[in-house]
Amino acid sequence: MKEIVIAFRSWQEARHFIQQQNLLRGILWPGILYTLVSVLGLILFVISSNDAVSWMSETIGIEQWLQKERSEWLSFLFVMNGMMLRLVLLLFYFALFKNLILIIGAPGFAYFSEKTEALLEKKEHHFQWDEVWKDAQRGIQLALRNTGLEALYFSGLILLALIPVVGWITPLIGLLMQGYYFGFSMLDYSFARNQLTPAQSAVFCSHHKGLAIGNGLLFFAMHLFVLLAPAYAIIAATFSVRQVKKA
Repeated sequence: MKEIVIAFRSWQEARHFIQQQNLLRGILWPGILYTLVSVLGLILFVISSNDAVSWMSETIGIEQWLQKERSEWLSFLFVMNGMMLRLVLLLFYFALFKNLILIIGAPGFAYFSEKTEALLEKKEHHFQWDEVWKDAQRGIQLALRNTGLEALYFSGLILLALIPVVGWITPLIGLLMQGYYFGFSMLDYSFARNQLTPAQSAVFCSHHKGLAIGNGLLFFAMHLFVLLAPAYAIIAATFSVRQVKKA
């Protein structure tokens, strides 16, 4: 719980930091690109999710069985399961989209994380492409690794979502899992500058899940202001790591 509080506080500090350092203009254009890709991804999801759920229902034979049984209670259960399945599919689509953004935007995330730390330490920031690209490559590798893990876990969640009642908890599990892996990716940029290896970074996040989940969940909440979500996340993650180091 303490780590989630740290993550929430870091997002507040990130908002004040962006205003104080006049960074809003610098994060606006990447935000516009992110918003356009988000809208495109949502359209693709709406088109394909109904087809996916209908295909699964026909393959398993649920609709025919429900028509035969004519039970309102059974119909309610499977309507709820259909809703949970769609939510899990939405989270899975978002996981793929999120990791695509993490791969494409890796140089930008590395740059903003480096610049944020320099400003916080009151040091002059000198852009060095070699350093940025080194951190970006690490970020890309982590995003690819997490994509494979999330695909594996979501496959299990999709199957679990088909089970009445038990499957109703799957969207919450999926949301927490997404928050963890996104927060992990954001925090890792700061870990890289602190000379932690990828394995050490993974161990740290596994022992401080609240920090990663808190950062990731607030990233989802920031989609009310979708333009600013990615930049806020990387700046807030930098604040989070600094607070943990001081603790």
